[in-house]
Amino acid sequence: MPAGQAGRQAVSGSAPTDEPIALADVGSFYAGGRAVRIEGEPVREIAFTRAASLSYDPNGLYRFEQAYVQYFVPARLAQPLPLVLLHDGGMTGAMWEHTPDGRPGWLRHFLRQGHAVYVVDNVERGRAGWAPFTQVWPDAPIMRTAEESWSLFRFGRAEDFASRRAFDGQRFPVAAFDAFLPQAVPRWLGNNDAALRGFCAALDRIGPCLVLAHSHGGEVAFRALHERPALVRGLIGIEPSGFSEAVQAAAVTDKPFLFVYGDYLDATPLWTRLAASGEAYAAALAAQGARVEMWKLADMGIAGNSHMLMMDDNSEELAARVGGWIMRARAA
Repeated sequence: MPAGQAGRQAVSGSAPTDEPIALADVGSFYAGGRAVRIEGEPVREIAFTRAASLSYDPNGLYRFEQAYVQYFVPARLAQPLPLVLLHDGGMTGAMWEHTPDGRPGWLRHFLRQGHAVYVVDNVERGRAGWAPFTQVWPDAPIMRTAEESWSLFRFGRAEDFASRRAFDGQRFPVAAFDAFLPQAVPRWLGNNDAALRGFCAALDRIGPCLVLAHSHGGEVAFRALHERPALVRGLIGIEPSGFSEAVQAAAVTDKPFLFVYGDYLDATPLWTRLAASGEAYAAALAAQGARVEMWKLADMGIAGNSHMLMMDDNSEELAARVGGWIMRARAA
C-alpha cells in the first residue's frame, strides 16, 4: 500500500475510495527572485556533523525572493486554462494537498475535474526558501500560534480553545487540529511587494490561467491581476483578506470573479470587517464591468464552514461547486 494511503487509513479509519489519477506531466520550477550580496557578517566555525566541521563565511552572493511552483497535468485535460492555487499567510502550497484528517485535498479534486493545476509556494514559504539576513528582510518573522489559529480561522471561540470545544455545527475536522498545526510556517510582514513580484514571475512562466487564492493570498492575486491582466483570466477568492488598491476596468472587464465565504463571519469584529471589505471590493469589480458572483455559504443553506474551506468535511462538495462555477463562467 502506498505511504499516502496508509497515512489516510491511520487517521480516518477507512480505506480511500478514490481511484489513482493519471497524469500526463508533473514537474516544478522556480520563478523570479533577486541576487543579493551579503557583506560584513562574522565568520564562524560550524559543524554539519560530529565529523564534518569547517570555517563558515556567510558573506557572498545569494538569490532570494523566488517563488516555487509544482505543476500537475492530468492525462484527461478537460479545461482550457490551468488553475493556479495560491496559499494564505503563514502557510504553504501543502494546504491544497490533503486535509488534516487525511482526505484528498483540492489539488486532487481539481485534477479530477480536468484542470492542469499549479501549486505555488510563494516568496519565503516552503520550498521557495527564505532569507536569514536582516539586510534583506529587516522585519522579524512572526508565526501563528495554535490559539490564534483556533479563533482566527473560526473553529471555535477563543475561550473554548483549551477544551477544543468548536462552534456548533463546525465542519473543520477539529479532532485533527493538532495534525493541522505543523502547516504553519514563519512569515515576514514587510514582504507583500516581494510576494507580488514572485507571483507575477510565476504567472509569466505559466501563461494565461485562472487563479484561486485563499485569505492573504487574495491581496497578492488581486494585485497580480492588475500587473498581469493578459494572464489572469479570472479569479476565485476564498475568503480573501486583502485586495488591490484600485480596480482598473482594463484588467477586469468581462472577466469572471467568485468570492466564497464560510460561516461564523460574525464571530469576531475582524471577520465582520473582512467580509464587508470583500463585498465592497466585489461591488467595485462589478462597477468596472467584471462578472462577479458572491457566495456566502451559510446564506445558501451550507452551514458550518470555517476559514479553511478546503479542509472542512464538505471540501469535496465545495470543490465540485467551484468547478461548476468555472464551467459556467467559461460558457458565459
